[in-house]
Amino acid sequence: MTLDVALRLGRVSNLPTVWTNVVAAAALAGAPLARPAVVAAALACSILYVGGMFLNDAFDREIDARERPERPIPAGLVSAREVFVGGFGLLAAGVAMLAVTGRSASGSVLPGGAAGAALAAAIVWYDVRHKDNPLAPLLMGTCRALVYVAAAAALTGAVGAGVVAWAGVLLAYLIALTAVARHPRLGLQSGLVARLIAGIAIVDGIAVAGTGHPVAAGWCIAAFVLTLAWQRRVSGT
Repeated sequence: MTLDVALRLGRVSNLPTVWTNVVAAAALAGAPLARPAVVAAALACSILYVGGMFLNDAFDREIDARERPERPIPAGLVSAREVFVGGFGLLAAGVAMLAVTGRSASGSVLPGGAAGAALAAAIVWYDVRHKDNPLAPLLMGTCRALVYVAAAAALTGAVGAGVVAWAGVLLAYLIALTAVARHPRLGLQSGLVARLIAGIAIVDGIAVAGTGHPVAAGWCIAAFVLTLAWQRRVSGT
């Protein structure tokens, strides 16, 4: 698998929104933002995101062959087997990294590891069941909401009310986003979905601003701009 194919499969242009998810979760959980553990949690969640995107293409390969033949698997750029192995391997690595992060940040591997495993399971469930599923927006939103939960659990060993509340806000945003993506008239070609994905960073920025971290909120706005810029190079959908 070439690097270009891996970047396309992983939809890496959207990764800044995963980083802001982690920053928001850390701020809401009361964890210090300027610490290596936050970077480690962001890396772990990024690995989980990329793994989930790999599996999304692997499970959708037959549909993509009809509807999106330019995607790497139907285009013959990589085998489905290779993508499956890479996707599940990345999920396992992400869960392990969250557990290790939890041990260094909160003294226990269990909260971060358990939340990471729940996130990985939700990702697989979405990838397997999202096509023609009326609950797909809820499944997608749950995956992103669980990034908040997993990051907070790894960084502090607990998931407080503030994290849960904003995870609910993010869930609602993702439900709306996914509904737009599935709308037959709007379609993916309009680019609206990619912009809405970038908008996740704005939601995170609002959450961070409410915790009294204006600089970190500014980083979230910068991540929104960065996501839009990266989406011009690597498709975010």
